[in-house]
Amino acid sequence: MDPLEFGLPHRPPFLFVERVTVHEPGVEAVGEKTFPSEDPVFEGHFPGNPIVPGVLLTEALAQMAGIAGASGRGFLLSAIRGMKFPSPARPGELILLRARKTGALGGLVQFEVSAETGDRIVAEGQIVLNEL
Repeated sequence: MDPLEFGLPHRPPFLFVERVTVHEPGVEAVGEKTFPSEDPVFEGHFPGNPIVPGVLLTEALAQMAGIAGASGRGFLLSAIRGMKFPSPARPGELILLRARKTGALGGLVQFEVSAETGDRIVAEGQIVLNEL
């Protein structure tokens, strides 16, 4: 499914979810992203040893959390908690993005998020979104 069907306000080049494969509104979402090797970010991160920047993985996971939240009103990123990057993601690898709602208080909604490629976890932590 096209991620724009779920109300994300992001557009290329700042849309980091290519396809949504699982969507249970208000509960969870799973999607995919591949960062192409010709992306200019890899010219500097890092020459001769390209790695997908953790900040881009985190943004992709925040976007996936927004899709999982599916409020219809939208969200803003409020907090990033305990984000870890146990293994590097490389250009050209298919990255599976997961977000599952774990709680809500007022307009804040928390998600457990993870990104994996093959059998490796490349990012995991919690994202808190503020519902608009």
